[in-house]
Amino acid sequence: MIGDIKIDVELCKGCELCIVACPENVIALSDTINSKGYQYAVTVNEDCNGCTNCATVCPEGIITVYRKKIK
Repeated sequence: MIGDIKIDVELCKGCELCIVACPENVIALSDTINSKGYQYAVTVNEDCNGCTNCATVCPEGIITVYRKKIK
């Protein structure tokens, strides 16, 4: 499986739970802030395996995980 995540950066509060939960180190905090004044989570590489750990621990429920089978 390969995966991809989408993060709603305007709703992210930068709690970093997704960063800690990601076994592939795909997520980090942005250097900039969103309209609410929070540093937000962003993807930093394409190593996502689609495990859904990030989406599971997100208290705001703003991470969507997409999975694809490797052919």
